[in-house]
Amino acid sequence: MNSIKIILTGSTGMVGEGVLMECLENNNVSEVLSVSRKPCGMKHAKLKEYIIPDFLAMNLHDENLKGYDAVFFCAGISSMGMTEEEYARITFDTTIHFAKAVRSQNPDMVFNYVSGLYTDSTENGKMMWARVKGKTENTLKKLGFRAVYNFRPGFMKPAETQKNVKWFFKPFIWIFPVIFPSKSLTLQEVGRAMIKAVQKGYPTSTLEIKDIKNLAI
Repeated sequence: MNSIKIILTGSTGMVGEGVLMECLENNNVSEVLSVSRKPCGMKHAKLKEYIIPDFLAMNLHDENLKGYDAVFFCAGISSMGMTEEEYARITFDTTIHFAKAVRSQNPDMVFNYVSGLYTDSTENGKMMWARVKGKTENTLKKLGFRAVYNFRPGFMKPAETQKNVKWFFKPFIWIFPVIFPSKSLTLQEVGRAMIKAVQKGYPTSTLEIKDIKNLAI
């Protein structure tokens, strides 16, 4: 596959910002459409922005989403302090509605979803967030995309130039990868692996940390 055109969500958060930066610098990407509730604050020749205040209110036949090869769904929130219903509305309902909207315009596209380490594919475990993420992963695979890759990263180290890094996260940036190297990735690696998954594919739809590292090489 030649250079690819990507729809990316979550550009105003740490993960999405890091993946976006890799996409903009990567020669295998020709265009990125950042779909977000507010502007990401970045300017680049490859970057376009489409502001949608409420993803759940998206038109399922929105032609602004047409002509893309892949989605990098990097939007997400912490489940801390939320009920399962609240968390599921944002994590499951929003993701699936968005996925249906982009697929209606690009039936042959690849959907890359940033899930999480220890996500529960059985949907029956004790951890609420893991059940919801597992249900989201499973449902995405049934929507008829050319391929769905569920990325399950652990700790993701942002680039030094990133702006969307929470203050409480910063003390761990240098310590965690040293103490737990097997559970750590850089956002550059995540972005590069996502790009390669679209261009080359991967044997499994669920990518754990070791898979992401291998694909990013």
